[in-house]
Amino acid sequence: MSLSVPYPRFTLADRLTPEQLAFFHEHGFLHFRGFATADTVAALLRASEQVQQRWLADEVKKVNGVPIKYGRDVDGTPIVQRFAFASHHNPVLHEFLQDPRFTALFSLLETDGGRVGENEKDGLVINHYVNVDGSEFSQMGWHTDSLRDVFYGKKIGPMLNVGVHLDGTPATNGGLRVLAGTHRQNLRDILFRKKYYKDVGPDENEVVIETEPGDLTVHDGRMWHRVARSPLVGEASRRRVMYVPILAGKYEPKHDNSPTPFYLRFLHLVK
Repeated sequence: MSLSVPYPRFTLADRLTPEQLAFFHEHGFLHFRGFATADTVAALLRASEQVQQRWLADEVKKVNGVPIKYGRDVDGTPIVQRFAFASHHNPVLHEFLQDPRFTALFSLLETDGGRVGENEKDGLVINHYVNVDGSEFSQMGWHTDSLRDVFYGKKIGPMLNVGVHLDGTPATNGGLRVLAGTHRQNLRDILFRKKYYKDVGPDENEVVIETEPGDLTVHDGRMWHRVARSPLVGEASRRRVMYVPILAGKYEPKHDNSPTPFYLRFLHLVK
């Protein structure tokens, strides 16, 4: 699929349609319009700000072994730019993850035991991108989400990365790009197709995911993707996205004494 070919936007109900299943199997991603209402988006943003205020006041460095990424907002004030396990710290975020429509995505795993990974991996992550001096998070280079399994010598398990977009992101404001079909690549390409996080530039085959507030996207964990830096500066560059994994296999919850995963020790390099 090339940029010149528009991809379909769907609506998520209590089960996926044959068309949605076929599209995902071929391309490795789906885009659903209007998953969250405007009121829900506003409530989620308020909830994230409440967590941010508490973590800033308490100088939280890690949650369940996962480093928290701080930076500066457009006015120079400190903000959290990458949250982890955010739903453990606010009831609104936790309740949002109980939405039964998430279970409709389990069929994409093509195995039994699908679940929302609220307590696993990094839990509910909130990424807050802003392009200003002092920001520590304005883009994320090419990567797959399956690398963590490889780091620990595990067989790559079934995993989906589900994003709920809290700001609209047209192509002119950076945002998510995916290499459609790379969820079917071999292990060599998962490891070496690109330099993880160091390669940040465009790919001639990338698909630009243009979102509106409340949209939901889902992509296979084996797929190469990146988050492009906004060419805009200041308030116009702001993009906030919540991500939660959907996975199957052995249940591996994190806890207060969980060690920092090896791959996250380099999070400070992602800017």
